[in-house]
Amino acid sequence: MTFEAILPHLKNGEKIIRSGWGGTELYVIMEPTSTHKGEELTPYFLIKTADEGYSMFSPTVCDILAEDWELVK
Repeated sequence: MTFEAILPHLKNGEKIIRSGWGGTELYVIMEPTSTHKGEELTPYFLIKTADEGYSMFSPTVCDILAEDWELVK
């Protein structure tokens, strides 16, 4: 699936992954609008890995152009 096709699923709270990664990456999620110290945060992406917990995720050009995105069940 393309990034454009999978983005609505990500916005709906579903977990996604690229089949081509094959490393410790488990899934990507989108955190909706939230607050931090009373200030509003805009939505952002997190990636869950097997060894480091959660980290911020910014898709690269390769990620955006990839066609191996899939939903995590």
